Amino acid sequence: MSRFRLAVAAVAAAVASFAGAAAQAAPAMWRVTSPTAEVYLFGTLHALQPTTHWRTPAYDEAYAKASAVWFEADVGAADAATVGLIVNRYGVDPERGLSEKLQAADLRALGDEADMARIEHLRPWAAALMLSMQPVLARGAKVEAGADMAVTRQARAGGKQIKVFETLEDQARLFAGLPEPAEIQYLADVIHQRHAPPRQISLKPTAMSMESAWMAGDLARLGPSLTAEIARENPSLYDALLKRRNLAWADKLTAEMGQTRGVELVNVGALHMVGPDGLPALLAARGFKVERVQ
Repeated sequence: MSRFRLAVAAVAAAVASFAGAAAQAAPAMWRVTSPTAEVYLFGTLHALQPTTHWRTPAYDEAYAKASAVWFEADVGAADAATVGLIVNRYGVDPERGLSEKLQAADLRALGDEADMARIEHLRPWAAALMLSMQPVLARGAKVEAGADMAVTRQARAGGKQIKVFETLEDQARLFAGLPEPAEIQYLADVIHQRHAPPRQISLKPTAMSMESAWMAGDLARLGPSLTAEIARENPSLYDALLKRRNLAWADKLTAEMGQTRGVELVNVGALHMVGPDGLPALLAARGFKVERVQ
């Protein structure tokens, strides 16, 4: 996604404002309250080791109380044919291949990582997503074991009401709407990260260190090192991937809290909780009481 350098202090401070020192070492969760409603915000990782035990009594209590659970999209409901149609519509460029878009050095490096004959006509954003997942999956993490999928299966089996912020097509359109230079930079950054020489001491999060930081609820380590550099080096990607989506989701939750009486549980990627553009900060700015509970 980017080269993941250490975060700027301003974003870390914004995260710290929502991360009390006494918070339990567990994946981060917040409680947002209005006079009539209570919404829990839980930051997920989309792919985890099958042996990762991330559930806690606090999360299970929030899930049990919730009349509805929210996700970014209902990924479990999409079959392979539907996903294929979406990728073909938004993730393929039949006229100009990657070899016409990438610089020669990046193209050679990409050829070391993937079969160019199979990905030549992917749009850069689709190739970047595919390539960025390889290190995570190579270490044994699985999307099926991710927190989102695990809770989706539980909610569907238990008859919980499932609500989503987006469709899979919405998500594809989000990437497809990026300016081409932002798409190409996104892919180039992923390629550079894959080919960066190892350092004896590195501040860059790896797939394993990201999972350990997430498990510890350490958003000051996990989040800013990812989001700050995206915002700085590829602002179009940051705006599309995080900022505009968070604003739209905060608007939906604001309306929901004005209409519902009871408890709901939101499960979305952990980076959507980070900094002044994260959901906790946006909802606090709308006048709700927001407190870190895990």
